[in-house]
Amino acid sequence: MASSRLSAGSRRRALEVLKASSTAHNELDVLVIGGGVTGAGIALDAATRGLHTAVVEAQDWASGTSSRSSKLVHGGLRYLQMLDFHLVHEALTERDRLISFVAPHLVRPVAFLYPLTHHVWERAYVGSGVALYDALASVAPGKRALPYHRHLSRAGMTRAFPDLAHDAAVGAIRYYDASVDDARLVVTLVRTATSYGAHAAARTQVVDLLKNSTGAVTGARLVDLETGEEFDVRARHVINATGVWTEKTEALSGGEGGLRVLASKGVHLVVPRERIQGKVGLILQTEKSVLFVIPWSRYWIIGTTDTPWTLDPQHPVATAADIDYVLEHANAVLAHPLTRDDVIGTYAGLRPLLQPGTKEGTSSAKVSREHTVASPVPGLTVIAGGKLTTYRVMAEDAVDFAIGRDRASGLPSITDKIQLLGAEGLEAVRRQARTYATRYGWSPATIDHLLHRYGSMLRDLVDACVDDPSLAKPLEHAPAYLRAEIAYAVTHEGAIHLEDVLLHRTRLNYEVRDRGLAACPEIADIMAPLLGWDDATKAREIDAYRQRADAEERAEQQPDDATAEQVRLEATELEPLRPLGTTDDASSDGRDTDGA
Repeated sequence: MASSRLSAGSRRRALEVLKASSTAHNELDVLVIGGGVTGAGIALDAATRGLHTAVVEAQDWASGTSSRSSKLVHGGLRYLQMLDFHLVHEALTERDRLISFVAPHLVRPVAFLYPLTHHVWERAYVGSGVALYDALASVAPGKRALPYHRHLSRAGMTRAFPDLAHDAAVGAIRYYDASVDDARLVVTLVRTATSYGAHAAARTQVVDLLKNSTGAVTGARLVDLETGEEFDVRARHVINATGVWTEKTEALSGGEGGLRVLASKGVHLVVPRERIQGKVGLILQTEKSVLFVIPWSRYWIIGTTDTPWTLDPQHPVATAADIDYVLEHANAVLAHPLTRDDVIGTYAGLRPLLQPGTKEGTSSAKVSREHTVASPVPGLTVIAGGKLTTYRVMAEDAVDFAIGRDRASGLPSITDKIQLLGAEGLEAVRRQARTYATRYGWSPATIDHLLHRYGSMLRDLVDACVDDPSLAKPLEHAPAYLRAEIAYAVTHEGAIHLEDVLLHRTRLNYEVRDRGLAACPEIADIMAPLLGWDDATKAREIDAYRQRADAEERAEQQPDDATAEQVRLEATELEPLRPLGTTDDASSDGRDTDGA
């Protein structure tokens, strides 16, 4: 297998492969545009079929919707109300496959309470729906992954969630779904794809689609956003998986066809775990959306909203109105109401909502209520809609459609049989982790944190700590993370800027009140020798992140999206290009940090 490491060096090599594809002999089979969960899944699907594959992303991996979700892997109870049993069964099958086989280290079961406000009719109505939910999961292939639901009395409900207001419900139904760190899932997918031969380059933007004399798409023009260099790439099939940027990307083909996608903003608040007494999550209906109170790591994630978004899709933020809305609805059922002082972080993401139908002149295959695959012009495939849980099915559908039915039948997807990096050997490393804990003084909470994030790849971090014992220590101002995790983010996970680590490799941007600013100097010191930063580059990286954090904080104080966006833009004056540095993939002692 090829190296699974993402680094500045692997990015440089991927760009060289992309440039070389301009000759017919080196032409790509598949070029994937978009480094969210769908694009990453497509890259893995295509690479494991033996197709010469590359995936590019204009920002950092998972920087759009795929790092700003509710962190849930679920079947979608609401689709039962629409009688879409096939969709629910499909999602539950994928949920259980992720938990049991594909990514058991990343995806974990979570129990939820569905509070009931009426004794008889609601318990019967909701209970039958949850029972059907369980039944659809039971017919999924393999051993059942999660426990069956249970009806709880008010006393049982209170034991499971002591901070639920006494008059908020007369009882509850407890059922199970799962959660995941969405950005880690994406990075792991990209790394797994590269281990099967895919080439991956973040911060590489498609600025045009290339066409032949008949109008068919034959590749793309890319710009390396780190250097400004433009170059052409040839590919037999180009797949657009850009989410809320779908229409903007498909317009580069010059055609009128394609899919219609609208953006809807969802906002989440992050609250310390100790602030709410509860062992399970909550799911509640509101007049606009579904409100989740989700136990996640050391925190509760509370959300979400569902409001139209027509502004720049790159940096949505939570406004004062959004925060007040979520707090109001959470406080309606909490015994001890939350205040803004309890909120240590927020994040906002945009859902790409697929609109009915396709634009004129588009061939398509509507394979699900949730997602559609289409071809606006020959050579270009577009996929939109869907959700994180069903990324693997979406990827399979996109590649099948792109290469055609006949070729797909002879070269079918095999991703249901492939584990993501960190899954293979997981149980053995769980047992070995006791030795690591003793050696480095890591607490059970630290070991659980590391296994959840890296699975069997924890051995890579331990090897780094053997070489440099200082990496085994926690960050001074963010002790939930080890110094080794920062180095690993650079040498194995493709982080090339400080914000990559703060936003996506860790979640310090919303896990601590200062958005991780106090930890920035130490993090930058760890990254600098690995990326060849001098003192001026280090200072520029810290200043760039400080500007971003300040802009987000100011935007959160504004009453609406338009004002928040204006304030954010005024507070942010970042340089458009921030070069990687001079030594690329050389560490401070001269060793290549991107070996096999």
